[in-house]
Amino acid sequence: MISQVYSEEKLKSILIPSEEWQPFPTVEDRDAWQNLSSQIRQVHVARGDSALDYQWPTLPATRFLDFARHGNRSRYQNLCFARRNTLVDLVIAECIDGQGRFLDDITNGIWAICEESFWGVPAHISGQKAGTGLPDISEPIVDLFAAETSSLLAWIAYLIGPQLDTVSPLIVPRIKLEIDRRILTPLLQRDDFWWMGFNSPTRRVNNWNPWICSNWLASTLLIEQDETLRARSVFKAIQALDNFIDQYPQDGGCDEGPGYWGRAGASLYDCLELLYSATDGQISVYDHPLIRNIGQYIYRVQINDRYFVNFADASAMIIPSPGIVYGFGKRINDDKMMALGTWSAYQQDILHNGVSDSIGRQLVTISKVDEILEGSSLPPLPQDVWLDQIQVMAARDRSGSTDGFFVAAKGGHNNESHNHNDVGNFIVYLDGLPVLIDAGVEAYTAKTFSSSRYEIWTMQSNYHNVPTVAGFQQAPGITYASDKVQYHRSDDAAELVLDIAKAYPEKAGIGYWERSIKLNRGRDLTIIDRYDLIDATTELCLNLLTACSLIEEEQESIKLQSADLPDGRRSGMAKLQYEAEKLIVETEEIRVEDENLRRIWGDRLTRIILKTKRSSLKDSWRLRITPLTN
Repeated sequence: MISQVYSEEKLKSILIPSEEWQPFPTVEDRDAWQNLSSQIRQVHVARGDSALDYQWPTLPATRFLDFARHGNRSRYQNLCFARRNTLVDLVIAECIDGQGRFLDDITNGIWAICEESFWGVPAHISGQKAGTGLPDISEPIVDLFAAETSSLLAWIAYLIGPQLDTVSPLIVPRIKLEIDRRILTPLLQRDDFWWMGFNSPTRRVNNWNPWICSNWLASTLLIEQDETLRARSVFKAIQALDNFIDQYPQDGGCDEGPGYWGRAGASLYDCLELLYSATDGQISVYDHPLIRNIGQYIYRVQINDRYFVNFADASAMIIPSPGIVYGFGKRINDDKMMALGTWSAYQQDILHNGVSDSIGRQLVTISKVDEILEGSSLPPLPQDVWLDQIQVMAARDRSGSTDGFFVAAKGGHNNESHNHNDVGNFIVYLDGLPVLIDAGVEAYTAKTFSSSRYEIWTMQSNYHNVPTVAGFQQAPGITYASDKVQYHRSDDAAELVLDIAKAYPEKAGIGYWERSIKLNRGRDLTIIDRYDLIDATTELCLNLLTACSLIEEEQESIKLQSADLPDGRRSGMAKLQYEAEKLIVETEEIRVEDENLRRIWGDRLTRIILKTKRSSLKDSWRLRITPLTN
């Protein structure tokens, strides 16, 4: 999309020279920093004050080896990320305060990070020839967090470089040397990092691509002094970014889910904005329909408040980056997206809590705080969404309202990025509260992205709202997919109809399995499964996952009662009617052990299992969900 229009030679002529490019005020621009909201100034200086005399945590080799030895990636990452987050707090505080109080602590943080053997995390080291274990410093690997660290240090050199020179004239040269040897030179010399998309034509790149490219661009534009190399590096980053854009679904849908949109579509915006700024607006593709769709996705999948449609590894609760969402919306002239950005700013309460994000994104948000907070903060909440390429629908009773039903459902295939085996899955909220859910994903371990991924319960179709057939769950792989997908909407209803038979292994013996998920606005939600089996089996069941408390009522319905959730939240309430002559009810309590899931759902979930009473080659079942009042 971009590299075909802007050649390397063209770039050389339109890139603003590094010494002239000023994307944000430096610490020396006192007016800009002193004119910020007093509340923003106070909260960020307070953060810096709390980090004075910070004891930078050590990163021992044995902690790095936790991943290779035990599959644990959190213990090292927590220490590593604490260093970087603290350094950001100190730098932003110094920019606002401007008195040099934070420079010694900043120097300690920079020096500690420059002395790390690897700027990334242990889970990503397998790309080196030496394999998983300790990092081989002779082969720099560029992963997400090596690139993120490079960008952090590049912004620091830009923002407070002359002030660091007063501490020691060796600090900024050390930053530049480390960025060059770890990031810029490897990225110019190598084409085989998978996330670039150059040497893996059959593998679709994911959020790694724009996330790393955004940090690659920032590091290059800020640090590289040779203008020929600068243009060459920027052009190669654009070529890599095109491999992400060119493969992206034209509907703008993020099959990794809205949480990952924050490092997919949102990181694409980071890239586009860097290019826009560094060329004085000469590189601009914001009017392209695909770019608009990629941005708009994030408000199309909001359910209510912090709840978003969370298929794949996405969390059920997020707050998108305020400055990024607002800025993206402004570039594409979408007031609805801008409103979501303002909503996010108020959700984060940035005037009292400050801005929490990577340093580049903090600069974006801080620089336009007043403008963001002056906008409308009413989320758009569209009535109907249909993303035909990733096959995701969302529908609610009324546009702009959380009253009544919200349903989202998906087709697709079981080789999506951050895939769960969930073709035909759906979620249901009532009055903005969760009733039937997708649990999400636990904290990542070595198992998460290994051949054992589908041993994890959250990845299995048994723990999504889909059938189990003859004891068989859905299988992973691109051939395990939906078929004959149809979507219909009207003022009165929205419906997704699809055949999910191919999502199951051949041994399941399914001829077809047609699923209809239909919202009858203001009335009810129906799920109808019609199936034709090759061999009769009594081992048929429909799995439903709920955050509600259960009370079974008579023989034909279940009351899903409101349950306590963390932070004073509650689940929704609904009545689930089923065909008692065909189905019997069993339940399984799922103890939630993972802290990531506990923060959202509490310590328990329930799987409802509706089992067939008799074998039949051809039959159907129907569920009806209606509101439940106390």
